[in-house]
This record gives sequence, C-alpha cells and structure tokens, in this order.
Amino acid sequence: MGRYRFSTFDSAGVLLCLFGFLARLMVTAEQEGENLSGLSTNPDKDIFVVRENGTTCLMVEFAVRFTVPFDVLALNGIDLITENAYLVLPRGADIEGKCGKQEADIHISWKDNAYTLRIYFVKETRNKGEKVWKINKVQFVYDTSEQTHFLSPYNPGKHTASSHGLSALVTPAGRSYVCSAKQTLTLISSDHQKGVTVTMSDIQIQPFDISSDFMFSEAYKCITDQREQLEETLPLILGFILGLIIVITLAVYHFHLKLTVVPQPQLPRDRSMYKNM
Repeated sequence: MGRYRFSTFDSAGVLLCLFGFLARLMVTAEQEGENLSGLSTNPDKDIFVVRENGTTCLMVEFAVRFTVPFDVLALNGIDLITENAYLVLPRGADIEGKCGKQEADIHISWKDNAYTLRIYFVKETRNKGEKVWKINKVQFVYDTSEQTHFLSPYNPGKHTASSHGLSALVTPAGRSYVCSAKQTLTLISSDHQKGVTVTMSDIQIQPFDISSDFMFSEAYKCITDQREQLEETLPLILGFILGLIIVITLAVYHFHLKLTVVPQPQLPRDRSMYKNM
C-alpha cells in the first residue's frame, strides 16, 4: 500500500533524459576554444578559434578597441560628469564558443571576467534563395570597479552593453569576411543608456562552413576595402589607357604620313643627260 512502482514508460523516460543529458555533456566537451593571438605578426591583432571534434568550426581575427563612457563626481561633489575609458582586446584573453549549422557564438573574456565580449552569428536564406551569414548580436560586459581603466567611477559595478536589431558583416555562405577598414558598432549600455563604441579593424571572420582546419575559406571583401582598392588601381588603369591612346595616335599619325608623302622627281645621275634637258 502506498508503494510507488516504476512503469516501463517511466523507466524509458528516465533513460531518455539521462541519455540526452550525457549527449549534451559530450557535445560541450568536444567543443573547445583556442587563443592563437601569439601567431599574429600584428601586436594589436587577436586570433581566436573554436574547434569541434578536433576540427575548426569558427575563426575570428581582428583588432578591437572599446570606448566606454562612465560617470564621475565633479569637483563640487554634487554634479556628475562623463569620462571615457579606452580599452583594447588583449592577447591573453580566454575564449569560449559554440558552433552550429544555423547559429554560432564566441565569448572572449579577460581581467578575471571583468570584461567579456560576446558575438553572435546566424545563417539565413534571403530572396532568391541566397544564403548568407551575419552578426546579429553583440554584447560587451564591463565592470567599472576594475581600476585599470576606470578611475574614481561613481557607483561602480558591472554593466552590459548590447546591440539592437543588428545586421552586420553580411557575407555569402561558405566565405570569410575580410575588412582592413574600421567597422564601428554602437552598443547601448545598462548604465543609464550610455553608448559604448566597439571598433573592429583588420578583420577576417568565418563562423560557418570552414572546409580546412585553421584555414579561412575564400575571402569576401567589405565594400570599404573594395572602394579603396578601386581608388588605388583607378589612376594606374587611367594612366595605362592614356598611354595606350598616345601610342595608337602616334602610330596612326606615322602611318598617315607614309601614305600622304608626295614622291619627289629624281634627278639624273649622269651629267651628260643634262644636255638633252
């Protein structure tokens, strides 16, 4: 009486839950992040890799700078004034990441988790079946009580700055995004809606469909780089065209002279022939 008995269905349910839990643990264990920033010849550039089952599934290379506004007390001890803290993403940061077929993300932390940069990627299908990936969310967690960058902050503590309705770095599926020019994002902070600026440069990113370990796929250049490349090559192209026009003009002129030259009468070489003239 009052004794509870497990049915076959209860046992199956428990086993399924246990199996699912173990499967999630295995997936988590098989995904690992690596900081390869030491391999970069640019001291400001960081390299982060997420690997799954021993194969690269997400790669990020960039230099990142942050401008973070924060409040300090004015000299009168009553009013608040806004100062800016300037940070860079350091080489010694810790990394975590998650790869997926449609969604992926990377979390980069440093200073004992006083700072964390989170970037979220998504793959989508657009009009006419075009498949692309993009950054759809960026978050930056920072602690104003960390005294390296924040001096005498008012009401110090942790804050989170987030993007809203972001659609950045849109790239055709199967390709990596490349951009040397600066890409700037403005995040809205939980600290009285202040605007935190995230500036990325020397970028190469690929969150999906990496075909070779530690190797980016074909590059897709940002519009800014394409424009700068055109501005650099356009004078060379115009100079080449102008030189070609000059050469063609001279050749036509020389050929025209040959055709229009009037033949001169030849004088007899034998002086005895002058008598008959």
